[in-house]
Amino acid sequence: MRMHSALLIPAVLCLKVPVVSGIELPAMFGRHAVLQREEAVPVWGWGKAGELVNVTFAGQSKQTTADDKGNWRVELDALKASASGQVLEVTGTESGRLRVPDLLVGEVWMASGQSNMQWALSSTERAKQDIPKADHPAIRMFLTDLVTAASPRRRVGGEWTVTTPQNAGKFSAVGYYFALKLHAEVGVPVGIIRTAWGGKPSEAFTSRETLMSKPEGRALVQKLEAETRRFDLGRAVAQYEKKLEGWENIRKANRAEKDPKKRKKLPRKPQKPSPPALSPKRSGAIYNGMIHPWAGYAMKGAIWYQGESNAGRAKEYETIFPLLIQDWRKQWKRELPFYFVQLANFRRPTGRPGQASSWAELQNAQRLALRLPNTGMAVINDIGAAGDIHPRNKKDVGERLARWALANEYGRKDVVVSGPLYRDFKVEGSKVRISFEYAEGVKTCDGGEPGRFEIAGKDQVWHWGKAVIDGEAVLVSSEEVPEPVAVRYAWASNPEGANLVNAAGLPASLFRTDSWTLSTER
Repeated sequence: MRMHSALLIPAVLCLKVPVVSGIELPAMFGRHAVLQREEAVPVWGWGKAGELVNVTFAGQSKQTTADDKGNWRVELDALKASASGQVLEVTGTESGRLRVPDLLVGEVWMASGQSNMQWALSSTERAKQDIPKADHPAIRMFLTDLVTAASPRRRVGGEWTVTTPQNAGKFSAVGYYFALKLHAEVGVPVGIIRTAWGGKPSEAFTSRETLMSKPEGRALVQKLEAETRRFDLGRAVAQYEKKLEGWENIRKANRAEKDPKKRKKLPRKPQKPSPPALSPKRSGAIYNGMIHPWAGYAMKGAIWYQGESNAGRAKEYETIFPLLIQDWRKQWKRELPFYFVQLANFRRPTGRPGQASSWAELQNAQRLALRLPNTGMAVINDIGAAGDIHPRNKKDVGERLARWALANEYGRKDVVVSGPLYRDFKVEGSKVRISFEYAEGVKTCDGGEPGRFEIAGKDQVWHWGKAVIDGEAVLVSSEEVPEPVAVRYAWASNPEGANLVNAAGLPASLFRTDSWTLSTER
């Protein structure tokens, strides 16, 4: 019997809602959790409908009554940082008592994005030297289960894990180095919530409601809705079973064939079908399953490393990415600090000016997101790998993100947050003056002339520019462009020769002063 997809989604969701037989807390309030210091801390859970619930922690006691569905929520007053494990106790007048040991109070950050944020410490270039030293009881990480949902969930899978040499290898490497830097500089416990999932686009981490507020997001949601209407579970299952049978036949034949040369290549094993709304690549799916359950959990802010999966739609990303930031702030009901990583240099270096690059366009879309308040960007165009989309140097990434947090959230005025970021330009005769933010002590990292500057006139033909540092600005010119109108810097997926840095040694971001339509990448 065939089941229409519209009937399947509610059925799937119903299976995920367990019956509450006693007082219950979601997994984020489990053993080894870190609670946010110096602000109100909501605590919620489930019990018997109408029962009185009492929550005690750190000398506080809060009471509430569960609603008719058993949901309850209290709010602890602002807590002081504490590296000593304390007990969270919840008592229901009808459903018993729950005691959760070893909760710390400190700084909590969400680390999200795709594979480069998910990337494990064990797979980095410093794994052998840093994992044996990873003995930090006050640094903890929640590895959120990779789950999608068709509608927002309140329960989350996963658990808090204490940093030890035995556990740290599976941590998000960027999240770990970010936490390590904060812990060393601020001196309080740090909790990292990892909600990253490799190979997934930005819109999957954003609520469909917010996506619908802009044409670019609305088009993605409407595409999903159309696919959902067309989805036929019975037909999909039948096709899956047929493919699986063929796959099994090839595997059996290969096992029976003694001559390796006569064995057929075994294709990838077919995957069981599921509704489009549950695909982790579709709008809102990861948000529903992995982000929404955390909404309201007290935390300082978020760090983000993603964009590779959106690189083919860079212009769209100029809208989609800011929507994600605004969406999370809406869910948490505050202007969360949001610090993100600009994509690293990737693919083989290019050697001529005027080349279009979807990778550079995506990097530029990320730079433009800095227009939103309380955001920051870690530029890493100096540590990528031409043949590897996953640079193994994650220490510099985490620490460059930490610079923004230390300066903006923890009052470290001596910390330089970024390399030079383009501010504006001015045509001065045959030269173009480029001004920057964070350009104190601007120089080149190799002592040579500034490289990878391109300059063009009204004909929109690009030429390599001669760049000269003038104070905290750069003057760009070319004998072939007597009347310049536009400049670009590091405009390539792998801009070999881009060498502009500031006194802190932090690299300048790519930029473009023009708004011309770019041709297809060559």
